[in-house]
Amino acid sequence: MRRIKLTIAYDGTNYCGFQVQPELPTIEGELNRALGELTGEHIEVIGASRTDSGVHAYGNVAVFDTASSIPADRFPLAIVSFLPEDIRVVESEEVPAEWHPRKCDCIKTYEYSFDCGRVEDPKQRLYTSFSRRVPDIGPMREAAAHLIGEHDFTSFANPSSQILKEGGSAVRNIYSIEIASQLRNESESFGPANTNVIIRITGNGFLYNMVRIIAGTLMNVGTGLWEPERVKTALDAHDRTKAGPTAEARGLTLVGINYNT
Repeated sequence: MRRIKLTIAYDGTNYCGFQVQPELPTIEGELNRALGELTGEHIEVIGASRTDSGVHAYGNVAVFDTASSIPADRFPLAIVSFLPEDIRVVESEEVPAEWHPRKCDCIKTYEYSFDCGRVEDPKQRLYTSFSRRVPDIGPMREAAAHLIGEHDFTSFANPSSQILKEGGSAVRNIYSIEIASQLRNESESFGPANTNVIIRITGNGFLYNMVRIIAGTLMNVGTGLWEPERVKTALDAHDRTKAGPTAEARGLTLVGINYNT
């Protein structure tokens, strides 16, 4: 048996998250089915990040075990005809039999995207969260600085998180938060002159809904509802009710996972 590591990209719009759920469409379910049809084996992939319903990915990671003779680097081409158009394997390689994508030290990067303007851009509706108010990214960057480093992120996690319910640690290390904005379609003849605001967060791991809560909180700052210092107050409170709202799933994309080993 060989263990194959896959890097997967997908549009999560039509799926109830990554993890298999009975009678519901999921990314993991489609991968298991497609790999089973390709290899003739019963396949159950192990995913690195169990993204939520509606969340997208450029670089999620999963592994599976197989006796297939298909060369390890050929799975992206071999499997493409078995997958729906909104899921693709972009890279594959063989890894040691004991390698597990959730038990190795890694760096994860997510992006959260907002479409800001008077009218929502219909072309972006599946991949951004809409805001009629264009935020000031200066205060957002000031607020984000309070979240950099190793902290207890209880305030920025969904209380139903399995880790928290089991008494696990909410301590995570955020290495960077970058916030950028770009004006689109400045000419009225080409549709609404909206602004894209993108929050890019890199860390050693994230709690359930953590990136979406950070995004919603930083937008509170950018739109003037909060002062930047209030983010530090929320962080220190270790209380979910002190942080801002959970931004919509559709604006979130898992950009990639880099492993240290």
